[in-house]
Amino acid sequence: MAFYESVLIARQDLGASQVSGIVSDLSEALAKNGGEVVRVDNWGLKNLAYRIKKNRKGHYVVLNISAPEKSIAEFERLMRVNEDIIRYMTVKVDELSAEPASSETSETAVEE
Repeated sequence: MAFYESVLIARQDLGASQVSGIVSDLSEALAKNGGEVVRVDNWGLKNLAYRIKKNRKGHYVVLNISAPEKSIAEFERLMRVNEDIIRYMTVKVDELSAEPASSETSETAVEE
C-alpha cells in the first residue's frame, strides 16, 4: 500500500463535532476499500488567505493515510461531492511522518 497525506478545509460555520463526523465518514469509506487512516491532525479554525465560497475561515484537518490507489479515488470523490468541504488536496508521500504536522509545531521550530 502507498502512503498519502490529505488536507481538507471544512466550512467555518460547522462545529468541531460536525467536522469530526465528516472525518469519521471519510475514514469509514477508506476502510471499506482496504485503506486506513493512520493519524488525524485537527488544526482547528484558521483564517483563509482569500475568500473561498464566501468563507473567510475554515476548519483545517490533516489526514495521514495508508491505502491503495482505488480507495484514494473514492475518498476524493466523496470529498468533492460533500458541500461542507470547501477545499481538499491529497499528496502521495514516501513515508508518513512520525511527528504531528500542526502549524504550532512548525512555528516554534522556526523561532528557535
